[in-house]
Amino acid sequence: MSSRIAVVPGSFDPPTLGHLDVIRRAARLYDQLHVLVVHNPGKEAMLPIAQRLSLLEQSVAEDDMGDAEVIVASWSVGLLVDYATEVGAGVLVKGIRSQVDVAYETPMAIVNRHLAHVETVFLLPDPAHALVSSSLVRQVAALGGDVSPFVPPAVARFLDGGARR
Repeated sequence: MSSRIAVVPGSFDPPTLGHLDVIRRAARLYDQLHVLVVHNPGKEAMLPIAQRLSLLEQSVAEDDMGDAEVIVASWSVGLLVDYATEVGAGVLVKGIRSQVDVAYETPMAIVNRHLAHVETVFLLPDPAHALVSSSLVRQVAALGGDVSPFVPPAVARFLDGGARR
């Protein structure tokens, strides 16, 4: 496995500026970056996976990702490390906002390393995005609030258009 290929997994429901910040910074660290929309059975999704993929593809295309090849994909069958192994990635990149995220992500990182020798790299958020989560964006959007300060332009356009329907 190459450490120059990494996977940034998440539910991305919807993608936020915090997600995009982590993706952008990871793209500068690796030659090839797979941004992977994964199904989380513990969360009820607002957007179907196909819509999340489309919004991520648009958001990545509208941003500066440096020289890295950024691939947006989805994975719903098997373990995350199975996908990483399949694409030759030796690293998972996770954004962490708080100690709660560290406590949640650490056991998974240890198990992923044990199962497939895939390391996990934690990236701290830009302070401007540290308190923003997809859950918060979903709540604000559901109540008709302006989410544009928290999401990439493609997501804001989509959510604004959906609110008018």
